[in-house]
Amino acid sequence: MNIGRPVPRSGSGSQEAYAPELLYATFNQDYGCFAIGTQSGFRIFNSDPYKEKMRREFKDGGIGIVAMLYRSNYLAFVGGGRNPRFPPNKVMLWDDASSNIVAELEFRSDVLNVQLQRERIVVVQRNKCIICSLEIKPRHLHAFETADNDRGALALSGGSQSSILAFPGRQKGHIQIVDLQSCVGLSAVQEPQSTSAAQPAHRARSHSRGSISVDSGVTASTTGPASGVYPANINIIAAHATSISALAVSADGTMVASASEKGTLIRIFDTLNGRLLHELRRGVDRADIYSIAFSPDNTRLCVSSDKGTVHVFNLETKQGAGQQPAPAPTASGKSGNRHSNLKFMKDLLPKYFSSEWSFAHFRVANEVRCICGFGSERNSVVVLCADGTAQKYSFDSYRGNCVREWYRKFI
Repeated sequence: MNIGRPVPRSGSGSQEAYAPELLYATFNQDYGCFAIGTQSGFRIFNSDPYKEKMRREFKDGGIGIVAMLYRSNYLAFVGGGRNPRFPPNKVMLWDDASSNIVAELEFRSDVLNVQLQRERIVVVQRNKCIICSLEIKPRHLHAFETADNDRGALALSGGSQSSILAFPGRQKGHIQIVDLQSCVGLSAVQEPQSTSAAQPAHRARSHSRGSISVDSGVTASTTGPASGVYPANINIIAAHATSISALAVSADGTMVASASEKGTLIRIFDTLNGRLLHELRRGVDRADIYSIAFSPDNTRLCVSSDKGTVHVFNLETKQGAGQQPAPAPTASGKSGNRHSNLKFMKDLLPKYFSSEWSFAHFRVANEVRCICGFGSERNSVVVLCADGTAQKYSFDSYRGNCVREWYRKFI
């Protein structure tokens, strides 16, 4: 997520607090690592416990978007900053084991977001979501039209057994859900291998660069069995009345969470049938939601915003096929979240009075915008802030009290 210096406005935090060299920050699929893009390169860190794993500095420009593929040596870059390392309309696939660009994808317009999956690269433009194969010579698989998506909202399930993709629909406030496993016939990069700066993943590879130029005018309907890929099945969810600003998909792909540009409500839907499972209230005032994250066991949800606040919600038990119930501890109400004292009159009062509020919340130092993910311990959250700090908070399951465990400066 682009958490760098925002356009000044009320509630955006002190401008002096923002780290001028920081352009981008993101977690990997299981929150175990995070990466940052800077005015001169990129860095990789272990989240919890905190530790810098590697850094690469470039003499000729900055990295505006970086995407990780679990803990493998593959990353995707888009240039950014004062002097971009790469054009803003290109995605570069980087193999850190050889410190080389091994593939590039060129588009007609600027790239706003990129995510990697074991077999695919997903790219977001203002009105498109494009899927390509993840290989040395990438192939264009699908392109879906979307409503204006200036925030680059996109979510992929991070589990090894699921491939659920969520992105804005063609109509404002709608979500499109695609099961990428319906895209068959892919020739993928080999299984990702764990790597670090000291122990790169070595294997035979071609040092020639593959590249494709993607015609963003192509639609999903043009992709068919002749290319080895079948048309994807799309599930449309009417989630909000205003534009989608943030999305998250649970690791097992069974749930999708969304927030609109208003930022007061987070809604959670079943990805299979589109049924509304939860409606959670972040607050009353408008806010820009910068991240939503499910816990690995699907019993918690954390949400961060430009106000420097992080909210943690308990979710009612939700199991996928073959999973055992894992209910969250309860303190106030069935799901453990806070409710209005007038909830018993919900049929007579406005919907606000029947809302579920977070059972735990905290405000980060300097009140800057931030993104969040769950820590290695169940009752913990790691936050990456636009002032260049990583912070870990723990919370009490019953009372919701939050304590900052550590505070580290990563840039």
